[in-house]
Amino acid sequence: MAQWADLARELEGLLHLRTFPLAWRRVRTVAELEAIPRLRRMDHPVTFCQVLTLARTAGWTVGVSAADMKRCGFKTVSGLVAPTEEDLSGSRRAGYWVKTAEGARKQMSAMCRIPADGYQALALAPLAAEKFEPEVVIVYGNPAQLMMLCCGYQWTEYEKLTFHFVGETACSDSIAQCYTSGKPALTLPCYGERRLGHVQDDELIIALPPAAVARTVEGLKGMAKVGLRYPIPF
Repeated sequence: MAQWADLARELEGLLHLRTFPLAWRRVRTVAELEAIPRLRRMDHPVTFCQVLTLARTAGWTVGVSAADMKRCGFKTVSGLVAPTEEDLSGSRRAGYWVKTAEGARKQMSAMCRIPADGYQALALAPLAAEKFEPEVVIVYGNPAQLMMLCCGYQWTEYEKLTFHFVGETACSDSIAQCYTSGKPALTLPCYGERRLGHVQDDELIIALPPAAVARTVEGLKGMAKVGLRYPIPF
């Protein structure tokens, strides 16, 4: 696991990131979660958006269970609990994020979710802290930084990248999409991330499969040698 500190610091330096790249993983039991060194648990209900910000700005290692996220939809997106019929109906979104009940149902049907399979908790930490092996690596950056990151990913072995926007619930289009597809998943941070997680107006989010990080760093270094680097000169 010693590779992650070096890769995270190289990524931070090459892109001049202002918040930490994060390691994310699902954890089978709460006891296993609490065995992670220097883990912080919240003593009040939270949303996943808030926990993301604590990890990426304060550098905390944070753990949450489904019970901690009482009113947060990420517990179903991440597969900690199965969505209910009410969740899938979209009844709580009709008239808000979409005009009609049918539109809300379509949105819920289109949402990417990790199947519920017995995991009880989630852990987040700065990637450089090497607290656990990540299942997804999460990076926030401005459009230019994440454009360069995507080009770095394409540098050694080109492939066209396609991204998703289901609407409100960016964690579905980033973390769940990456987890289920094994491909980078970039999207627009949602209203919840901005309102509750303090994501800034110039930030985007990308989720990377762990194997993509070394490939991306290699690409960024290769591009830098020919003068393609961030910040981009006018």
